Amino acid sequence: MTPGLGAHVERGVTRFAVRAPRAEALDLCLFDGEAETRHAMAREGEVWALDIAGDLAGTCYGYRAHGTYAPEQNLWFDPAKLLVDPYALELDRRFVQHPRLGHYGEDTADLVPRAVVTGPLAEVPHQPPLFERGGLIYEINVRSFTLLHTDVPEAERGTIAALAHPAVIAHLQKLHVSAVELMPIVAWIDERHLPPLGLANHWGYNPVAMMALDPGLCPGGVAELRAAVAALHAGGIGVILDLVFNHSGESDVHGGTLSLRGLDPAAYARAPGGGLINDTGCGNTLDFANPAVRQLMIDSLAHFVRHCGVDGFRFDLAPVIARGPGFDPNAPIFAELAAEPVLADRIMIAEPWDIGPGGYQLGHFPPHWLEWNDRYRDDVRRFWKGEATIGTLATRIAGSSDLFGADCPKGSKSVNFLAAHDGFTLADTVSYAHRHNHANGEDNRDGHGENHSWNGGVEGPSDDPAILA
Repeated sequence: MTPGLGAHVERGVTRFAVRAPRAEALDLCLFDGEAETRHAMAREGEVWALDIAGDLAGTCYGYRAHGTYAPEQNLWFDPAKLLVDPYALELDRRFVQHPRLGHYGEDTADLVPRAVVTGPLAEVPHQPPLFERGGLIYEINVRSFTLLHTDVPEAERGTIAALAHPAVIAHLQKLHVSAVELMPIVAWIDERHLPPLGLANHWGYNPVAMMALDPGLCPGGVAELRAAVAALHAGGIGVILDLVFNHSGESDVHGGTLSLRGLDPAAYARAPGGGLINDTGCGNTLDFANPAVRQLMIDSLAHFVRHCGVDGFRFDLAPVIARGPGFDPNAPIFAELAAEPVLADRIMIAEPWDIGPGGYQLGHFPPHWLEWNDRYRDDVRRFWKGEATIGTLATRIAGSSDLFGADCPKGSKSVNFLAAHDGFTLADTVSYAHRHNHANGEDNRDGHGENHSWNGGVEGPSDDPAILA
C-alpha cells in the first residue's frame, strides 16, 4: 500500500494522511458520536498529514478541504462537505443520496459516512489462487442470494457472513462451483434519480469508497470478509471480487461532493474543453493516465488479497483502466499490476468493453488476463435459435481462437457465459422476446437490447439493477 495514505496506528500514534494536491488547507474531523472536533493538517508535498498521540482504533473520522470552488476550473473545494478518505477500509454507515450533497455551502456531516480507524489488520498467508480454468464461476449478488435462506441465521441473511454458512457452501458444492464472483461489495451510493422513484441501486456498481466494504452487506468489516473467504476456501471454492474502478458515485457536475471530487478532482478524466469525460455512462470516468488513480486501484486490490485472501478480480468496464484517454493494450496499469508481488499471481478478468470511443476491446487484454466473452453468449443463443452454424458453435466452445489466438498461455482466455447480471437472465431468455423494464421508471431504455432470446412474440420483464426500495 502507498506509504502513509489512510489512517494507521503504530507505536502508540495514529497517523492520518490524505492526498489533496490543490487544497489550500485541510482539516481532519474526529467524531465522538455526533460531536465533531477539527484538527488542522500539515502539507507534505501533495499529501496532508497529522499525527495524533494514542491508539485511535475504532474512532470515526473524515476530512474537510479548503480552497477555491470553481467547477468550471475543476475545483470543488467546499469545507462544508465532509469527505470520505479514499483509503478508508471501513465505514460507520451506508451512503445516502440527498440534494445537499451537491449544493455548495450546505453541511453534509449528518449525511456522509465516517471512516473508521481500523488499527493493524491481520494478514492472510499468501497462497496460490484457488481457481480452476475451465471450472464454473458462479456470479452472486450477496444480498439476493442469501436473504431468504432459512438455514442461515436471520441476522446474517443478506450479508457476507452468510456465504460462510455450511448450508450455503454445501449448495455451491452441489452445483460444482469452482469460484464465486461477488458482485460489488464495496460502499456505493444510489444514483440521484432513484430515491424520487422509490427505488434503490441493488447491484452496487456505483462505488464511492474503493476499499471500504459496504456496511449493509458486510457489517463485520474486513474480518467478516476474511472469515467468509476462509470458509469458502475450506470448501474448495475460490473467491473473485467484481470491482468498479471506471467511475465513482460522485457522478456528473450535478452530483455530490463525497470524496475524490472534494480532495483531488484531477482523479477524474476531463476533455480538452474542461468537461467531464463520460466513457462509462455514469457521469464521470476515473483518469488512469493519472499515477495516483492507478496507485489507488493497486493498493485496493493488494488490500483485499493481503488482508482477506481473495483469489482474483473481475473489472467492470475494464477498457477504462487502460485509457489515457484512448485504449492502449500496453497501458501502464498492466505492468504495474504484474509488478506488485501480492497481485502478480491473482486471477484478472476483464469485462472488455465500455461506451467510450473504441470501447469494444474483446481479445485485446494482456495474455494472462481472462475476458468475458459476449460473443460466446450471443453465438450460443443464436445457434439455439437456428441462426448460427455448427462451426460457429464449435469455435466458441473450443475457446474462441478467432478472438484470442490459437496459442493462449495457460489455455483459453475466454470466460464463457450464457447469462450474467447484464441483459436477460436465463429464465427471461426462454420466456420473452424483448426487454420490458418499465417498473424502474427508465422508459425501457436500460438493459441489453439484443438478447437473442428464443421465445417469439412475448413481452415481459427482464432483470434490472434498480429495485423497489
